[in-house]
Amino acid sequence: MSPGKPVVEIRGVTKAFGELEVLRGIDLVVHEHEAVALIGASGSGKSTLLRCIDLLEDIDDGDILLDGEVITDPSVDTVAVRRRLGFVFQAYNLFPHLNVLDNVLLGLVQGHGMPRSEAETRARELLARFGLEGRERDNPDRLSGGQQQRVAIARAFATRPRAMLLDEVTSALDPELVGEVLQAVRDLKEEGVTMILATHEMGFAREVADRVCFLHEGRIIEEGPPERMLREPERPETQKFLRRLLEAGRA
Repeated sequence: MSPGKPVVEIRGVTKAFGELEVLRGIDLVVHEHEAVALIGASGSGKSTLLRCIDLLEDIDDGDILLDGEVITDPSVDTVAVRRRLGFVFQAYNLFPHLNVLDNVLLGLVQGHGMPRSEAETRARELLARFGLEGRERDNPDRLSGGQQQRVAIARAFATRPRAMLLDEVTSALDPELVGEVLQAVRDLKEEGVTMILATHEMGFAREVADRVCFLHEGRIIEEGPPERMLREPERPETQKFLRRLLEAGRA
């Protein structure tokens, strides 16, 4: 099947924090309905790249496009761009003073101007879909980590974003809670949601991703289908990374 049209395009993007070069010329095109997994050691630039796409970090050079529009131009309305993207953070980032339902409603009502009755119907449907029916009035501190992360996924997906950006969404969870969050992401994949996800879960990347990109020292040095990338990578840096994960029982 031929790929859909490009949704996110990254062209020669660089980013440094002081003297530390984090992204050193990233080129990547993510097509509609495609799920791309970013893998690599801590510090390789995965999270920074996602934050740059969502305009949470300014890039130093290059361009990022969303649906063919350059979004990294200084004149672009960053809030309007973020309304077209869904970002799920490592640490949930739910509003602790709002209950589960209101956490999901907030972006729909205040960010997208949806009538509250319509937004509440959408929010309740999503919470039920992600196994959270009956928890709508609970505050986040009454939920497990896995439940909080599923609320965060529902919140990000509620606005029907052009692409979902998922940053190590299982890294803060106890091992027994990882599966329920991964199932929520599988559901998004089955619906054809365009996704870019940074992950250390190689089994998950193999199952969900259409393409895996290996970042090393701020560059994508190898990419390809999950089976080839995770079983027979060509670059020695990729081989070394996966060997370390295997030795740690994470591959």
